[in-house]
Amino acid sequence: MADSTRVGVIVGRERAFPDALIERINEKGGGDITAEMARLGAIRMDATIPYRVVVDRISHEVPFYRAYVDKAVAGGAIVINNPFWWTADNKFVECVIAGQLGVNVPRTVLVPNRSYEADIIDESLRNLEMPPNWEEMTAYTGLPAVLKPAWGGGSKNVSVVRSLDELQAAWEQSGHLQMILQEFIDYENYARCFVIGREHVLISGYDYSAPYFERYRQDTRLSPALHDLITDHCLALTRALGYDMDTVEFAIRDGVPYAIDFLNPAPDCEPASVKQWNFDWVVDRLSDLVIRYAREESLEPPDPTAAALTSFVPALTGVVESVTG
Repeated sequence: MADSTRVGVIVGRERAFPDALIERINEKGGGDITAEMARLGAIRMDATIPYRVVVDRISHEVPFYRAYVDKAVAGGAIVINNPFWWTADNKFVECVIAGQLGVNVPRTVLVPNRSYEADIIDESLRNLEMPPNWEEMTAYTGLPAVLKPAWGGGSKNVSVVRSLDELQAAWEQSGHLQMILQEFIDYENYARCFVIGREHVLISGYDYSAPYFERYRQDTRLSPALHDLITDHCLALTRALGYDMDTVEFAIRDGVPYAIDFLNPAPDCEPASVKQWNFDWVVDRLSDLVIRYAREESLEPPDPTAAALTSFVPALTGVVESVTG
């Protein structure tokens, strides 16, 4: 078996999803493509990565794994999701990008840090206007608003603030986290969408008020036109971000979908929480994508720098074309 047909899967605590994915890839691969749980130890700089494709579910939490998948990409492997795209992500920049793509997002403000982990003293912050101008921020976002980290997920360190006093108190508790302040979308419907390969979208209804294991529902309560619009937005966002696996969330207010969260390159895929219909769909679509990449039947993910210039800064498209063409 040639090394180029091997697939490695790097996982965290989840069990059902990686096991099912490996089984499905091996079943569909017909012996030509084989998937396995990757075993990673100390690695030399001149070592060859034995996998054509790596499915990465945990490197955002384990620095050693992140360095490994970086090396894998540098050596020509395809990593789902590409770590060089993922590392650059933050929710403020993604909101800027979404706006340029014509996707509605809440009004968003980047907030100066309350404190810093590094040894940063006042002299290092001479360009920074402090304290933050809370009145100016909330005049833009309105109140209530949402204060949350620019990086991270799982609804951690998120506060809904209804007054300037609440906002300042939440910011005081944010420590060294980089925070953003967002317009609060008082929605009548909510959708959570799995997107695979930047071409397949599955939309589910989602209820944040329900217990964690009861939030997904198959009835989306979306009109056909709104369903199509959300699908188009999902594809526009994941293609711009270069994600081969993502979940995108939309809050619908007055019939208008607002992209609330679309940085989930390692989303929860365990059947107990996402439900069996989502689980089966993701395993099937992702295994197909992995096999296509392993067989080189599909184009590799686009170059992030070129895509950023052409997708995120339309005014530069002509310049890029004149240089590259």
